[in-house]
Amino acid sequence: MFGVYRVFVLLVFVSQLCNGFYLPGSYMHTYSNGDPILAKVNSLTSIETELPFSFYSLPYCKPIEGIKKSAENLGELLMGDQIDNSAYRFRMNKNESLYLCTTSPLNEHEVKLLKQRTRELYQVNMILDNLPALRFAKQNGVTIQWTGYPVGYSPPNSNDDYIINHLKFKVLVHEYEGNVMEVIGTGEEGMGVISEADKKKALGYEIVGFEVVPCSVKYDAEKMTKLHMYDPVPSVNCPLELDKAQIIKEHERITFTYEVEFVRSETRWPSRWDAYLKMEGARVHWFSILNSLMVIFFLAGIVFVIFLRTVRRDLTKYEELDKEAQAQMNEELSGWKLVVGDVFREPELSKLLCIMVGDGVRITGMAVVTIVFAALGFMSPASRGMLLTGMIILYLFLGIAAGYAGVRLWRTVKGTSEGWRSLSWSIACFFPGIAFVILTVLNFLLWHSNSTGAIPISLYFELIALWFCISVPLTLFGGFLGTKAEAIQFPVRTNQIPREIPERKYPSWLLVLGAGTLPFGTLFIELFFIFSSIWLGRFYYVFGFLLIVLLLLVVVCAEVSVVLTYMHLCVEDWRWWWKAFYASGSVALYVFAYSINYLVFDLQSLSGPVSAMLYIGYSLLMAIAIMLATGTIGFLTSFYFVHYLFSSVKID
Repeated sequence: MFGVYRVFVLLVFVSQLCNGFYLPGSYMHTYSNGDPILAKVNSLTSIETELPFSFYSLPYCKPIEGIKKSAENLGELLMGDQIDNSAYRFRMNKNESLYLCTTSPLNEHEVKLLKQRTRELYQVNMILDNLPALRFAKQNGVTIQWTGYPVGYSPPNSNDDYIINHLKFKVLVHEYEGNVMEVIGTGEEGMGVISEADKKKALGYEIVGFEVVPCSVKYDAEKMTKLHMYDPVPSVNCPLELDKAQIIKEHERITFTYEVEFVRSETRWPSRWDAYLKMEGARVHWFSILNSLMVIFFLAGIVFVIFLRTVRRDLTKYEELDKEAQAQMNEELSGWKLVVGDVFREPELSKLLCIMVGDGVRITGMAVVTIVFAALGFMSPASRGMLLTGMIILYLFLGIAAGYAGVRLWRTVKGTSEGWRSLSWSIACFFPGIAFVILTVLNFLLWHSNSTGAIPISLYFELIALWFCISVPLTLFGGFLGTKAEAIQFPVRTNQIPREIPERKYPSWLLVLGAGTLPFGTLFIELFFIFSSIWLGRFYYVFGFLLIVLLLLVVVCAEVSVVLTYMHLCVEDWRWWWKAFYASGSVALYVFAYSINYLVFDLQSLSGPVSAMLYIGYSLLMAIAIMLATGTIGFLTSFYFVHYLFSSVKID
């Protein structure tokens, strides 16, 4: 029955493909004149502390029916979002100015909290029809766009603080007629298909914009308390004089009011997010890509020389000799040809290498699939938390690839499948264990601060259950498949006695660590935009650029690792396994160093040890994930390069 339903849905979608569209993550809602529209509130956020708090932790007006939390997905909970209903209500195309409530006299604790949130630049984040409230401000003659509005403001050269208690909303609407919406699925995560239907039924208005102008207005509290919620009040102009603004101090009673204006707009519903996703610095993105291409062509030239001139020339000369001449030549040879009996010797800490490669395969797959889907438009900003939720689900299900890659490498190194279960368990626990320790430490800091960013205990158990019930079994199953796969045979025999490695003038690890600068060069410009999105509350939606940068990063990591591996073999250093991994994986060191640089020079407003520890903790977790992914790319490329190189040598 379910299969028939799916086929029917597919046929409906295909039949309407010519005159319809699909927007992942949301569907259109049309309103008639006078229809109620409910605004919601998200957590209070600040770029100074990065600690989100509940909207109702401050003395704001509460809705008559009580506070009700909206259903949230896994990503929203992990990001600290707490979306509640609010007392702000509008009626479609009805301009009005309304009274909300007057608080009881502020006590010492409330005054302290309001002043603290004001001076820490906390923003109130409102949502209407799934659109965040936009605020426009002018700085040095330039109009700057923000989401949300401040809790209050502190005038320069003054110790007083003033609360925002009057909001002037502008709702942009587009008249919609001629089509009707058929919703497949439920809730805001459903899929909308627009089909031809009765025009009269579909006449209505779409909300395509939501703007707010915040004001601080001092009211006569005694007079205002005689009003009831949603009683009309005169419209006010935002006062410029401080004596007409509402000061924050003990025993003050604060009156909250708002007014709303509906404005017709030519913007259509599919384009309503354009105002939020305006791409700034497009030239910088292209410069980053061109810079990466130059690095790639430079490295590709080196690899080309290695393969076509050096390696192929040596192999051709070697193969043209008879056996006696080869034996004589072997005594005179130097470089990579001398380590033929040691190049596939088992490396130190081989189990750890297999574990890290297995987890690296999983993280790389998760990153590639997520960014591809986001670039195709399936990670809509209208679906809050979907990007993080999708990444977690992909990570869980890619356990099968992690187990397969790790166990197959283990069989290749050891020559046997013995111990594959222990290895699979280690792969399943390695990166999640690191993430669990870091997030637990950070969570204790958030709990101590009473922040909504703290992960609830119930969510901890849910995440552990997802890991244990999905990730672990799939990793074990992937490991089992790895034991059944054909083992990779080494093309040459390994000598019983290891060959002595000649002394070098400088440590080889210096070259390995320095190699990370090349992959970092392809990444660092895009990192600035990503960090600004995460820590400065800006929207990041240039996933097309990010996909190109990711592909370039993969190519650079592969080329860097191959070149470094060949250089080590040329100086008779057969211990290439870990060096191939860290030649590209060392980019994580530069990413972490860049994050510290960003904290010092670009996040100067970040205040307090808790905020700094949160930033460093999340940056460290990101750097470890990047190390595993880039290190795996470099190692696997070098492994197949070395395998190909020595499979071309004829050995008795």
